[in-house]
Amino acid sequence: MTTKSKSPADATNNQSARLSSIETTSGAQTYSSRVLIGRFLPYIKKYQVLLYLDLFFASLTTLCDIALPMIMRRLTNSALGNAEVLTITVLLKMAFLYIFLRLVDAGAFFYMQSQGHIMGVYIETDMRRDAFEHLQRLSATYYSNHKIGQIMGRITNDLFDVTEFAHHCPEEFFIAGIKMVVSFVILSSASLPLTIMIFACLPVMFVVSAKINHWLRQTQKAQRVQIGELNAAIEESLLGERIVKAFTGEDEEKRKFEEGNIKFQTIKKRFYYAMATFGTSTRLFDGLMYSVVILGGGMFLINDLISAGDLVAYILYVSTLIATIRRIVEFAEQFQRGMTGIERFIEIMDTPIDIKDAEDAVDLKVASGSIRFEDVSFEYPDDHNKVLHDFNLEVKAGENLAIVGSSGGGKTTVCNLIPRFYDVTEGHIDIDGQDISKVTLKSLRQSIGIVQQDVYLFSGTIRDNIAYGRPDATEEEIKEAANMAGANEFISLLPKGMDTYIGERGVKLSGGQKQRISIARVFLKNPKILILDEATSALDNESELYVTKSLEKLAKGRTTITIAHRLTTVQNADRIIVLGKDGILEEGTHDALLAKEGTYYKLWNRMAELD
Repeated sequence: MTTKSKSPADATNNQSARLSSIETTSGAQTYSSRVLIGRFLPYIKKYQVLLYLDLFFASLTTLCDIALPMIMRRLTNSALGNAEVLTITVLLKMAFLYIFLRLVDAGAFFYMQSQGHIMGVYIETDMRRDAFEHLQRLSATYYSNHKIGQIMGRITNDLFDVTEFAHHCPEEFFIAGIKMVVSFVILSSASLPLTIMIFACLPVMFVVSAKINHWLRQTQKAQRVQIGELNAAIEESLLGERIVKAFTGEDEEKRKFEEGNIKFQTIKKRFYYAMATFGTSTRLFDGLMYSVVILGGGMFLINDLISAGDLVAYILYVSTLIATIRRIVEFAEQFQRGMTGIERFIEIMDTPIDIKDAEDAVDLKVASGSIRFEDVSFEYPDDHNKVLHDFNLEVKAGENLAIVGSSGGGKTTVCNLIPRFYDVTEGHIDIDGQDISKVTLKSLRQSIGIVQQDVYLFSGTIRDNIAYGRPDATEEEIKEAANMAGANEFISLLPKGMDTYIGERGVKLSGGQKQRISIARVFLKNPKILILDEATSALDNESELYVTKSLEKLAKGRTTITIAHRLTTVQNADRIIVLGKDGILEEGTHDALLAKEGTYYKLWNRMAELD
């Protein structure tokens, strides 16, 4: 039941539309309702057949509401005028007509409640998919400046409300429009002056409602932001529960949680004050409209300007009209939740992708794996901290290069620039003579294996984690990778072997075991270039010995760059460079650098003193 249309993701990424529609206040982006609806329409358009059917059945549900006053009008006028016309046959026909309409209403209502909501689920799924894909493409800078709890809230809770919004927004306004138009036409036929008096109340009501709606929107957004902060705080506290217990920080965590919880309570109270004001104003307008009917209708009846049957129908239609307006009012909270969800979704989609493929990007073809930095300068985008300036380095194919130096010298930055976790500010980096900014990110990163100090394992089994980079790997290849990494020794002792569940972030394994699984993962990937970023610095001596042997196997025949604080782990490197704030201070083999008695010599002696 879908029709082909322009991709929602493409429509959402329309840069020119964004720039013209966003107002900036206090550093935050605020979108008008018109813009939000416009950005949301491509997602609905994809399921327009479902939408049109939903609106068709919505129109059927209005038949009973519209028909009942007409039936009562005829009954009343017949009873007061010519009672002989009102026979049992006529009554049965009217009753059967109404029963038939109620059956139609029931069937239409079932479709609206099922397929209408399912359409909303489809749209929610599409939006969540687009948001996740966009998040996957954002640079490290974005994640450095945004809390994971906030991001998760945007692609889960916020989009839950879109399901209801996608279904009810067009449906409720469509039904309301039909009832208002039909009511105006029928009421005008009974008494045009009285109808004008009734409908004159509506513009004032809509203006007041629009003002309060703006208040609702602001409080709803503040509520979403704060629940994201609360989620982030809870996530941080639970993930760091061992540190919390080790430092007896339970009271501090309770204090921080209570502070966020009370702030959320205050914002939510403000939201419900806005909701109460909205509902109260609508009830007052209801009373005004009924007063006009009672006073105006009574005067018209006294002066024979309206019949009793017409007045009965009039009151029933006004009741239908007011009930419709009340439905819109009750929908207002859901409407604002949906609009807020769409707005927070768009804020993600409007985050620019800093690191992406060039338009003419080609796949990287790695023959030998040589790397060259030429006049590279780099500063971090968020704080403009300049780390590298006119940096030049050439790593030969198959060379084992070690980078050492004091913290802040740019060791990790150099390694982060090779797979383009960040882009250089100036200069360029080549791999086998190919500028990495002109090759596809996928081919570049597939050619590089990274083993870091902070090992990240996914929740699942050992097999799942080793095969992460190559899901199509055979069982024999996975076992061989584990064996090459020295992981088989402990895996074979586990009750379920490769099928052992390792818990969130590998919490059930020791540091050395996690590191060997991460090395097995790279063995299976089999890249030409290897980056080892403090891969053994967090391990005990025994684990370090095991892991070092595994890394030596892994580095064999590959271009390897090793970052290390423990100089003993790199003394066998083909070349060592000492990096400082002014660039490369020294370079050479371990023995040659010691003989110079320079910076490396001092670092080595300082380490010996600490040991």
